Amino acid sequence: MSPEPTPTEAIRVIGRFEAGQGIPESMRADVRMLGALLGQVLRESGTPGLFEDVERLRLATIQAYDDESAEAFERAASIADSFSIDRADEVARAFTAYFHLVNLAEEHQRVRVLRERAGQPGREGAADTVATAYAQLRREVGDAEAERRLAGLRFHPVFTAHPTEARRRAVSTSIRRLSDLLTQHDSASEDGAEQRRARRRMLEEIDTLWRTAPLRAQKPTPVDEVRTVMSVFDETLFTTVPHVYRRIDDALRGEESGASAPVVPAFVRVGSWVGGDRDGNPFVTASVTREAAQIASDHVLQGLERALTRIGRTLTLDAESTPVSPAAAALWDAFAAAEPEAAADISTRSPDEPHRRLLLLLARRVAAKRAGVAGGYTHPDELLADLRTVQDSLIAAGSRRHAFGGVQHLIWQVETYGFHLTELEVRQHSQVHRQALAELDAGGERSEKTIEVLDVFHAIAEIQREYGPRAAGRYVVSFTQSAEDLANVHRLARYALGDDAPVLDVVPLFETFADLQAAPAILAETVEFPEFRTRMLETGNRLEVMLGYSDSSKDVGPVAANLALYEAQQKIAQWAQDSRIELTLFHGRGGALGRGGGPANSAILAQPPHSVDGRFKLTEQGEVIFARYGEPAIAMRHIDQVAAATLLASSPSVEQRTSGAAERFAPIAATMDTASRARFFELVHAEGFAPWFGTVTPLEEIGLLALGSRPARRGLSVESLEDLRAIPWVFAWTQARINLAGWFGLGTALEAVGDEALLTAAYREWPLLHTMIDNVAMSLAKTDERIARRYLALGDRDDLAQLVLDELALTREWVIRLTGGSGLLVNKPILQRAVQLRSPYVDALSLLQLRALRELRAGSESATGSGADAEQQRLLLLSVSGVAAGLQNTG
Repeated sequence: MSPEPTPTEAIRVIGRFEAGQGIPESMRADVRMLGALLGQVLRESGTPGLFEDVERLRLATIQAYDDESAEAFERAASIADSFSIDRADEVARAFTAYFHLVNLAEEHQRVRVLRERAGQPGREGAADTVATAYAQLRREVGDAEAERRLAGLRFHPVFTAHPTEARRRAVSTSIRRLSDLLTQHDSASEDGAEQRRARRRMLEEIDTLWRTAPLRAQKPTPVDEVRTVMSVFDETLFTTVPHVYRRIDDALRGEESGASAPVVPAFVRVGSWVGGDRDGNPFVTASVTREAAQIASDHVLQGLERALTRIGRTLTLDAESTPVSPAAAALWDAFAAAEPEAAADISTRSPDEPHRRLLLLLARRVAAKRAGVAGGYTHPDELLADLRTVQDSLIAAGSRRHAFGGVQHLIWQVETYGFHLTELEVRQHSQVHRQALAELDAGGERSEKTIEVLDVFHAIAEIQREYGPRAAGRYVVSFTQSAEDLANVHRLARYALGDDAPVLDVVPLFETFADLQAAPAILAETVEFPEFRTRMLETGNRLEVMLGYSDSSKDVGPVAANLALYEAQQKIAQWAQDSRIELTLFHGRGGALGRGGGPANSAILAQPPHSVDGRFKLTEQGEVIFARYGEPAIAMRHIDQVAAATLLASSPSVEQRTSGAAERFAPIAATMDTASRARFFELVHAEGFAPWFGTVTPLEEIGLLALGSRPARRGLSVESLEDLRAIPWVFAWTQARINLAGWFGLGTALEAVGDEALLTAAYREWPLLHTMIDNVAMSLAKTDERIARRYLALGDRDDLAQLVLDELALTREWVIRLTGGSGLLVNKPILQRAVQLRSPYVDALSLLQLRALRELRAGSESATGSGADAEQQRLLLLSVSGVAAGLQNTG
């Protein structure tokens, strides 16, 4: 083995690596500065020699990544193996901290680019904005129809607690503070006092990040998870969403925006399963659901009170220049008569400023609602009516800019969030319902589990009474396998509350391959039930159907699952069209590719005709929530992109393209389906596969992480994949740097077709295949065959290991051929840069994880539970957290 490079050679290697990634100079400067500050912290706060050891491993993994030689890789592995267990812990923590800083620098660069683009003339005409999508719709369907479709636009993300979100809330908060400091550093004079102050504070914050324990001491409770999600609303979404509406209205109407009624509706609705999803989570009880609704309401009411007060204080318009309308005057008089002392106090602070007084009055009534005292609003529609009265008064007085400026923002916020903030959804497994009904129908003593099932309906009813019907009411039935599974929810509601049952929108969740195929027949039977017919008449014949990406992929493999999901959507959408039902398909997508992850806008444009129709609803999970909605500029861009794709998906040109391609390439789809499924079954149906999978990945150890309140498995063993949840199935393969859940079977599927010219045409013209190939390319780019081989070697099944490696090579070969480049992601340079920048550092953590996993596997029969095992487990769990931060999509 050749000697380690000298310091001068090391600097040259690192510099060459950074230069080769095509990193923009501004981002390169941020990465270098943050890395240097971390190095200073390691020298000051770490044990002697830590910084030097981190640099040794960093240089070795960069060299191994750069020249791909076996010798360089062996040198990196030997360095990782040479550390004492305590040193290995410290090194793992250092690399994890580095990933957090690189992720921050990349996010900061994205924000920098978005702000630069926002200042460029004509940027509103970019291809993936609502303004451009609307212009195309007008050309294709005419002004009136385009206006109707814009008015019906709906984007509905549903936030869920993620059992593989590895980052602690304390770490996320520290990173957010660092983001603010990086912005201050950018805006300060070069090497001036403010810039030096920002650097000093960043050094302090990085020291905090380094000293903060990266692993949770105990699992978060469901209420903890609710509060974590609330931070996104407080810091970003509550104020950002109205700015999205305004930016789109500005792009559509130019100078007229803000001077007359907007054409953009409040098209965002935010749902939540956090505190409502009890499928497989015994810790989510009816009382937790009540508390989740109360916490969310408290946050939005506090936000509305502050916004009303802030905008109210700006309305210093005197009565002479801007007199109030009779309706607005009557609103004030009614309040003054009911609460003369409060009216006098507001009048003293706002003399002769009637519109200012009115908004401060509204803020007071929202505060009373939040405090639960007399004088508060009972329903958000009351606040909306009062805001429209103030808006109409301002219009009548000639103050249109105020009416359609700040007051319009308030109206948009109430329309979007009501008094509930998130539309809380309950989810439960169909089998739990069947067991409860069997017990209830038998008439004996009710078990605690059945009592809890019934108490959920009491909780929903209470939430609706307190915050309005939108606050709760959707009830998702996991593993829906018959129409009876859906009717059972109404039966249980009657057992709980008789004729006083709450308003319920029961949503089927079709997850397995067989259930997806049976979905149209189940739905046709379901809508004949009286409860469903009545509810659909009340809602304009609306129906929501959820499709699960996770279990279908674990069931038949990612290729067959994607094709089955497309076919199911196609058939359900056609059935809804024929039945004149307004269908909303709810996509149970995860952050990882094995669970339907990947860019949402390209996925939307690949959907079958009439399956979107201006409405898009999906789950957003774990790290995806903070990546997409944690920073205002990125959140605005994401919402604009998804809304644009949602509008455009129902345009005649897009629908013709998707349907024509699906018909033209149907023979390819059939071949790919058969071949990929057979290959997937060859692996997962092999005798002993499940325990082998548990051996060659850190599956068992992931279960020890205090990640989320929900258990990772339905059972206690990995003897059967049926007992394993889809999320840890994906997470474990990701940690092993194999990412099998996202690509396995695609190479065999493409090889079975064989015709490269035909497949290249299909990749170019068929949106479904194009999206699938691009997503797999990203998944493959995050794999590492050398590291994967070491994980696979932990098992004693060379046949299964070789099957995985053969399929990996075949899939990579075909993806590169079809995307027309010399390597993976050549056609997506920004994404390629992000992956390549992280890969050698992820390799370092993977080598540390492998070291720990080997020790744990070797000692599993003799020293279980020993102190040595505990130390190795800690190292492994530290590396899991770091790899998750480095790869940025876990499960």
